[in-house]
Amino acid sequence: MASLIDAIALGIIQGITEWLPVSSSGHLAIAKEFLDWQPPVLFHIFLHISTLLVVLYFFREDIVQISKAVAKRDFRSEGGRLALFIIIGSLPTAVIGYVFQDVFKSFFDNLLVVGVALLATGCLLYFSKQREGKRSLNHMDSFLIGIAQGIAIVPGISRSGVTISTGLLRKVDHGAAFRFSFLLSIPATLGAAIAESSDLTLLADFETSIAVIVGMISGIIVGYLSLQILRKIILNKKLHWFAIYCWAMGSLVIIFQIL
Repeated sequence: MASLIDAIALGIIQGITEWLPVSSSGHLAIAKEFLDWQPPVLFHIFLHISTLLVVLYFFREDIVQISKAVAKRDFRSEGGRLALFIIIGSLPTAVIGYVFQDVFKSFFDNLLVVGVALLATGCLLYFSKQREGKRSLNHMDSFLIGIAQGIAIVPGISRSGVTISTGLLRKVDHGAAFRFSFLLSIPATLGAAIAESSDLTLLADFETSIAVIVGMISGIIVGYLSLQILRKIILNKKLHWFAIYCWAMGSLVIIFQIL
């Protein structure tokens, strides 16, 4: 039976962990172990939609700029170059997701994998602070960040964490790495929602539908606030602070599984 409290809880978890570099998929996998309600496919689809809505609103000016450049076929402007970079970054993400989809899905039921992945995320976040750069994004940066986003399908690997850290390790400006990470998430999030909708064969009952909507609303509100916080953290060059949390959470999950 769908629980409003569980739905709100999962929506809040999604809203916080989707943006902060601590892995939303990993935390949702952990949370489901302690909740009586097993969320239906519909719930995951609407969580993706809430994520997409937050990004579209937060980066609305960049999206308008990109759209205008594409409409004019002006790929030399900033908006046009961003459009090309998003395409370049999306290609490796799509290939990795398609080839390893079944393998990655199996990891959602293996909390040991989640724990190890959280430790790996923490390491990448920590080492990103060692690099200081102020240059603009280029084609190779986009491709490597796209690979990082593809790997982040593994639960416990933070999408925002590994994509932004990859940009920082490449000495990309902090603000540029932040912006590109989330603009790149738009086609990936849309693709994930479409892929999961293919598994949706039955309409949800009324109670489940209400829970889904409530979870989506809570995810949107909390997600927008979390994204604001993350931008300030990155611009203040404090992203590596989250390494401690990832190490602690990953260690606890591993210990829990071993014992």
